[in-house]
Amino acid sequence: MTDSLNRRNFMMLAGTGLGALSTAGAHAATEEGVVSSPSPSGTMKLGMVTYNMGKDMSCEELIALCKKTGMSGVELRTTHAHGVEITLTAAERAQVRTLFEDSGIEICGIGTACEYHSSDPAEVEAQIRESIEFCQLAADIGAPAIKVRPNGVPKGEEVEKVLERIGRSWGRVAKASADMGVEVRMEVHGPEPTRSLANMRKMLDYADEPNATVCWNSNGGEEDEHGRIKPAFDLVKHAIGQVHINEIGVYQYPWQELFSLLQDSGFTGYCLAEIQYNEQPERFMRYYKTLFDLYTGQYRYPNPGIYGDK
Repeated sequence: MTDSLNRRNFMMLAGTGLGALSTAGAHAATEEGVVSSPSPSGTMKLGMVTYNMGKDMSCEELIALCKKTGMSGVELRTTHAHGVEITLTAAERAQVRTLFEDSGIEICGIGTACEYHSSDPAEVEAQIRESIEFCQLAADIGAPAIKVRPNGVPKGEEVEKVLERIGRSWGRVAKASADMGVEVRMEVHGPEPTRSLANMRKMLDYADEPNATVCWNSNGGEEDEHGRIKPAFDLVKHAIGQVHINEIGVYQYPWQELFSLLQDSGFTGYCLAEIQYNEQPERFMRYYKTLFDLYTGQYRYPNPGIYGDK
């Protein structure tokens, strides 16, 4: 992911960019000045990844932040302070589920660090078993998915063999989790061999399971020679389960094209903010929510109660 964004620069970009975004060609304004949604099939939702912004927050603190800033859900990263882990007892899992369901904030998924690229078969098997345990945790707490990742190619191995190993391992986990109602979402992650969308498509084909889906990760370098991400996007658009986004207030990625492609594909899932902690998290994430709504044609004013205000 990118380095932390300077807060002052973000605020300046947000303030100067809102008007331009609201008149973007993909989102025509109505006579009342309300931006209409171009997506007849539904709307995308904004949530957050707890990898950076929420790593030191409890579940209660995460819920409070989401309510105050207009986010609908969280992907709970393992090993962080909220402590949603496979070691939880049945009673503790039930408590987590009830806490989120009563709050109205969704658990978008569990962000694991499980990976299957190792050249050691025993390690790959251990990662597969752990992934399935996380799938059961997801089912128990009411989460629709877990996230896994590719993380490179071991030195000296053929790329294609590693892609097959990762893909078939991914497929085994997805097959095991099908009866649990849990998707296994592979993040577009790692160094070039595994973060390549062409190689991600190969891994997806090797997995060959309907609940093996892709987590689009908004990585740099995905543009073609014309600066467009559509060719890369088209390789996996049928299988995108969720999207990680980062600094959407900065000209570092074709954000408008991404959101338009998602809408055109009928995507109505979560776009999850994966960003560095900010010293004013509530203020920062309100700006972030506004930018997201403008990009996706969901900006409405007045919109009472959007941040949990009564």
